[in-house]
Amino acid sequence: MAPNGVLLSPKLTRRRRPIFINSLDANRLIKQSEKYSQYGEITAPLFRSLQSYRLGNLVDTYSAFEKAANAFIQEFRNWESAWALEALFVVAYEIRVLAERLGTVHLCRSVIRSIETARIFDFEEFPKRDKVTYMYYTGRLEVFNENFPAADHKLSYALMHCNPHNEANIRMILKYLIPVKLSIGILPKDWLLEKYNLVEYRNVVQALKRGDLRLLRHALQEHEDRFLRSGVFLVLEKLELSYIIQKQKDPSKAHQMKLEIIIKALKWLEMDMDLDEVECIVAILINKNLVKGYFAHKSKVAVLSKQDPFPKLNGKPVNS
Repeated sequence: MAPNGVLLSPKLTRRRRPIFINSLDANRLIKQSEKYSQYGEITAPLFRSLQSYRLGNLVDTYSAFEKAANAFIQEFRNWESAWALEALFVVAYEIRVLAERLGTVHLCRSVIRSIETARIFDFEEFPKRDKVTYMYYTGRLEVFNENFPAADHKLSYALMHCNPHNEANIRMILKYLIPVKLSIGILPKDWLLEKYNLVEYRNVVQALKRGDLRLLRHALQEHEDRFLRSGVFLVLEKLELSYIIQKQKDPSKAHQMKLEIIIKALKWLEMDMDLDEVECIVAILINKNLVKGYFAHKSKVAVLSKQDPFPKLNGKPVNS
């Protein structure tokens, strides 16, 4: 295996090699890798992954590819083998794509963490297109993890460095960056939604500007399928619930809120939830730092922080 990361990268991808995969004698290559190859711990599970992919078994594909990826990280983690790090971004991308198709995106966090903590390369030295791709997909992973500061950083980086003439890619980035920005209190400009055909966010933004809870509910219901397909519906739903609680705050009892008040507001919005469900929601919002305070279970009261009970993280306006 020659020390050339550019040549190595294509050998590690499943999607661009259909002819190779169809003609693959995987069993023979696996045996040869285990017996003769210096990098058998990498290549043997890689060939198993390709074989499973050819057979349509994504679970085994992911399992074998993850094993190859971990062996790859162990083998090429020192300075002498830093030439292989360019190929490592291909490994990270493949792991993420497989995990998404399996609905198990959370499983690829350990591989991503290993790459980002390796610290044996300068990220800025990689080709711009690879950096944008990497930051876009890992940014999406942070959205699913609801790690909004990290998602904001990575998706904003991808947007800033994306080819300004590639409107399709910009739209893909904005589909995830906008709900992140909304969650940290930053509203996108109307022209941005129009230019990149992100009409599903138009009424969401208008509702937040006006403080119109019913319009917000309608906007989420109208485009629920689209938000679910892109994986941002739960992010927007938590934003909505946080906003509902914020609107019910009684100025005379600024740091206390009875759950029954929240239940009434939800019923007014035709969201039928019982006391236990609302208690669970409040606990989740507090845990996610969308509401600052604690829950008094015995008295069924959310005790809000007297300072900044609805924190907004620092962010910059969505702009391209």
